[in-house]
Amino acid sequence: MPGLAPYPRAAVVLDPERGEPTVHQSSVGGPLLWPTDEPWPHCGVPDEKSASGSPATAMLAVVQVYRRDAPGDWWPEDKDVFQLLWCPNVHWDPPAPQADVSPVAEIRWRNSADVTRILDSPPLPVRQEDPGYGYTPVPCTLTPVPLLDFPYAQGLPDAELVESVLEYVEATGDGNDVITCVAGIKFGGWPTWHLTDPYDISCRTCGAPCRLLFTVGSDLTTKINVGRWGDFRVFACPVGDEHGYIFDQH
Repeated sequence: MPGLAPYPRAAVVLDPERGEPTVHQSSVGGPLLWPTDEPWPHCGVPDEKSASGSPATAMLAVVQVYRRDAPGDWWPEDKDVFQLLWCPNVHWDPPAPQADVSPVAEIRWRNSADVTRILDSPPLPVRQEDPGYGYTPVPCTLTPVPLLDFPYAQGLPDAELVESVLEYVEATGDGNDVITCVAGIKFGGWPTWHLTDPYDISCRTCGAPCRLLFTVGSDLTTKINVGRWGDFRVFACPVGDEHGYIFDQH
């Protein structure tokens, strides 16, 4: 597909496998490299279980990634650990930049050398999701798969190229778009679009178009089920992380 040549973005897909990860490994649902003197995040946003959000409930560890497993320009210069946590409950109308009908999330970047005393037993949630949602992952180790990612076909500016990509997708056999819709757990790349055609995600501080930072896709191995088997996506402003992140479910 030579017409796709101008559009690749580097990405690292993190392939999960059930296991018993340690704090020194990249993982889903595993223990985090968390300092004993740093408070564990709690969520006090109203949810399905509590209209008031009280008492605040402890968040869950979702993903931890070490820089060695997913090198790329998405890392802050002095950090080598990425951590994503979220509340294991549905929030119908959370405050921005959180996503509607979604877990409320928080991100931490760390320098592993700074963490000398590690929290052994983080607090457990006082409220947990209902069966049928999948916000509580099972422990998995992660194997990095570097690749070049391409934009979702319907977001390409050339109608003939869109048609060519769709024809090629159809010709690959099973009907799934594994060319311009690479889902899963990944750093970087292009966002997937399951519900709508692509649109810009704008920074709430400066209005600049944000780039995809991280994706948590629904997956049978991790037991994560986001929405209707969709993706939880984190977008970052190109100006820098001081502008915050936008969380999105699609």
